[in-house]
Amino acid sequence: MRIASTAKAFSGAVALALADRGALDLDDTLRHRLPQLPKAWGAVTLRQLLQHTSGLPDYSESPAFRAEIIADPRHHFDSRRLLDYVADEPLRFTPGSRYQYSNSDNIAVALIAEAATGTRYERLLRDLVYTPLGLHRTSLPQGYRMPKPYMHGYAVEPGAAPEDVSEVLGMSGVWASGGIVSTPADMTRFIQGYVGGALFGGREIHAQRRWIEGSSEPAGPGHNRAGLALFRYDTRCGAVFGHTGNTLGYTQFVAATPDGRRSVTFSATTQINKATDAAQVERMRKIEENLVCALVRGPHA
Repeated sequence: MRIASTAKAFSGAVALALADRGALDLDDTLRHRLPQLPKAWGAVTLRQLLQHTSGLPDYSESPAFRAEIIADPRHHFDSRRLLDYVADEPLRFTPGSRYQYSNSDNIAVALIAEAATGTRYERLLRDLVYTPLGLHRTSLPQGYRMPKPYMHGYAVEPGAAPEDVSEVLGMSGVWASGGIVSTPADMTRFIQGYVGGALFGGREIHAQRRWIEGSSEPAGPGHNRAGLALFRYDTRCGAVFGHTGNTLGYTQFVAATPDGRRSVTFSATTQINKATDAAQVERMRKIEENLVCALVRGPHA
């Protein structure tokens, strides 16, 4: 399955693991780590990128980027040049002053990780995330093909038969912000390890869980607050930590109890977000909250 923006949690795992090892600092700036980016963006920190308070303009909203996708959905982008689409734009706001979800943030996180280590992001994912957690069916492809067997994703329009859109889009245009493919079993292992502290130490965990007001996209169950590449979902049955995501044909929600011992992985094989159907998002959030309640209360609830 395509895990969509839950891939942003993987970029957080890489960055926080590198911070734990001393290769990065959460207060590293773009000016220091990526001096080739616009000078106007220079004061943005890794911490702000991870918490979506950077103010970076979202490359995926660029008219030029969207025109490329419309002309050829399988167009092969240079994933490491995606921020070029908005390089002539100023920051949307003063870094750290407010929350705004942006796909550009996690592209920059991956580029920082590469610059700090001299290692490609795909290799960092393998060494710092996949291998430690035993993820055997998770990868970050560049193309549009899905590894078989896979969960087919559909476009569902009123009055029309569902259309299989599993392999319509290439992944080079989303890369670290949403290009990973995985399985429910691997995502279970990931969210339990990520939340449970298997990948980095207490200092990074503490920094990650300094919550501010901010919702994932689509919104998760209950009241949403944003940490560093992690969201807190306060439901009627208690809090869980995780991430959501949506892309053409797929919608995802993964979360775990704060100790990482119990988790939920929820997948819908169509894209559900507020732009396509706000009422459906609310129905989905209620389902997710029911799943969280079953999770928190245990197997005998």
